[in-house]
Amino acid sequence: MNDTSNPLLLRDQLCFSLYAASRSVTALYRPLLDELGLTYPQYLVLLVLWEHGDSPVKDLGAALQLDYGTLSPLLKRLEANGLVRRARRADDERSVSVALTEEGLALRDRALSVPPVIGTAMGLDDAEFEVLRGLLSKLTTSVQAYTA
Repeated sequence: MNDTSNPLLLRDQLCFSLYAASRSVTALYRPLLDELGLTYPQYLVLLVLWEHGDSPVKDLGAALQLDYGTLSPLLKRLEANGLVRRARRADDERSVSVALTEEGLALRDRALSVPPVIGTAMGLDDAEFEVLRGLLSKLTTSVQAYTA
């Protein structure tokens, strides 16, 4: 049935396209991150720490758009694996800071092989990549503002 007046066609749902793309990309990451001993959410935490260095848990949550209840188990696992350490901040006992260990810093060099594989598999040229990233960022901001 090819009914353009039907707003419930699966092929016309942007949410499904986003869902399918997200699942595909995340599945692509899995074997690459398995080699590093990481899950995808753990990799995202490390990306923030590699970029910004020591960070309060609050800032990590904001950067990753994760609440404390979701982020805390990720940090505990990364700490148990010897990649980060958590400590109360001396200047604010209520705040916990997360820092990379030497092992966590060293893992960055191994992780440098991940983005090129992902980029190649996506099949986008640089301009398409930038347009898509910009549109997704705009979509996220718009939806968050709408639901706030």
